[in-house]
Amino acid sequence: QVQFVESGGGLVQPGGSLRLSCVAAGSIFNIYAMGWYRQAPGEQRELVARIGSSGNTNYADSVKGRFTISRDNAKKTVYLQMNSLKPEDTAVYYCNRPVSQISWGQGTQVTVSS
Repeated sequence: QVQFVESGGGLVQPGGSLRLSCVAAGSIFNIYAMGWYRQAPGEQRELVARIGSSGNTNYADSVKGRFTISRDNAKKTVYLQMNSLKPEDTAVYYCNRPVSQISWGQGTQVTVSS
């Protein structure tokens, strides 16, 4: 059973930083691209960062220059370093494969507020 488990969210003030982690349990990890998604209340889920199996990265314009996605294949883990956080970054953050998606995990809540 393939499963993604996200962690690292929390409450942070504007301008602050958080580092999210996503562990892939029970799956082959290194051959797949991975993505971080987010869903704000009343909004559709959106892809904010993607990392290919070879480490190439892509970002949504809204997070470019502030977020960094990385992966550790030995640990089957993908990370999202989020800096200069803004209130509009508030959302539940999920990880998944952009291709060959599996069931969504619980996600991790990120709240940016003063």
